Amino acid sequence: MPAVPISKRIGAQTTKLTTAQQALNLTMLLTVIGCEVENNVPTDPPEATRQESAGVPQTRITRDLLDESLALGRRFLLARQTPHGDFRYQVNFLDREESLDPAQVRKAGALWGVALIHHDQPARQTRESLLKGFAFYRSCSHPSEGGGQFIAHPGALHGKTGTMALVSLALIEFLRTEQVPECRQQLDNYLAFLLTLRTDTGQFRKDYELDTGFSFSEPMPYFDGESLLAITKAARYLQRHDLRTTAIKSAHRMFGMYGKRAREAENDSPLTKAFYQWGSMAFFELYASGWENTEIFASHTIDLAHWMIDVHRTEERKLNTGYALEGISCAYELARLTQQTAAQQKFAAVIERQLYKLIGWQLTSPIPCAYLQTHSAAVAPFAGGVMNACDDPELRIDVTQHQMHAVILARRFLWPR
Repeated sequence: MPAVPISKRIGAQTTKLTTAQQALNLTMLLTVIGCEVENNVPTDPPEATRQESAGVPQTRITRDLLDESLALGRRFLLARQTPHGDFRYQVNFLDREESLDPAQVRKAGALWGVALIHHDQPARQTRESLLKGFAFYRSCSHPSEGGGQFIAHPGALHGKTGTMALVSLALIEFLRTEQVPECRQQLDNYLAFLLTLRTDTGQFRKDYELDTGFSFSEPMPYFDGESLLAITKAARYLQRHDLRTTAIKSAHRMFGMYGKRAREAENDSPLTKAFYQWGSMAFFELYASGWENTEIFASHTIDLAHWMIDVHRTEERKLNTGYALEGISCAYELARLTQQTAAQQKFAAVIERQLYKLIGWQLTSPIPCAYLQTHSAAVAPFAGGVMNACDDPELRIDVTQHQMHAVILARRFLWPR
């Protein structure tokens, strides 16, 4: 069945698009006019124009503030890469003590963070960083007896499925900007191995042996979501049509497990929280693809965003919630595309409040929180790093990565040029 344009999906739900005048009366809301996207085209939805975003009232967030925050985050991520292509995981910006935690999955996520920034704003520095990172992972990759290649991170006792998924995601984002045969082969090798970890339930085993690549472990929600996002993006953007059915089946199974049954067993389920942003990002891609049997994923993403805000109560959390904003931003855009204006307004308000607060937790931010003002003399060497709490000097690479992706999505969907 051919892909269904987003415009037709919207048309099936309403007989008339919201007019510009109606949109101007909405608060915290981008208009829905002039931004229809044919969702069978493998590109990101375009940023709304200034005219389209005229209905958004003045807030503390501005596009300039987001641009500055992203530039700072880019600077920090690049500075944390080692000469070998790996990343340093965590540093205390007050005493400059480096963590010895191998954190292989979070380091792989940092490479994905650089790839997301490069896809958003291609540049020589990010390209060189990515190629160095991909070379590092090729150097520690080995053939699997079951097919493909797996990563054996130096010093690790087991391979982690999340590492495979996140390095694959980094390769996918890079290959969306240019085709490098060596990188494409690397990705195909990793995806082939990733599929060997897929279970009969559509999930992915969480780790594997470093000598054979075999796995007998159980799945876990973080890695399930990361793996789902990787195969979905490969199918949508890199013409891996053979992965389409696999992605759709796994997505339906995972929502049933983490989005439905987990919440039935425990309303504020830690399983749902672990799956949340990864599942939401994958569901967004599935809906936007226009593939058959994917319409429901808009509702799933919006439902999960309501859960994250109302049940998990993300705005009351003391630690950094940039990860939650990744999912809520996807829900915001799907609410816009499906003309669910109340949900769109709600999500926009949460994004604005939370993102403004979190930008204040970024070192050398133009709006530093009280703790960073107190320690202003120590922040310059680690400019752009993001704290995990308003008074925590430990700078984790994954905290910055998640928040920078949230900034990218906010720029794209809510504060466009």
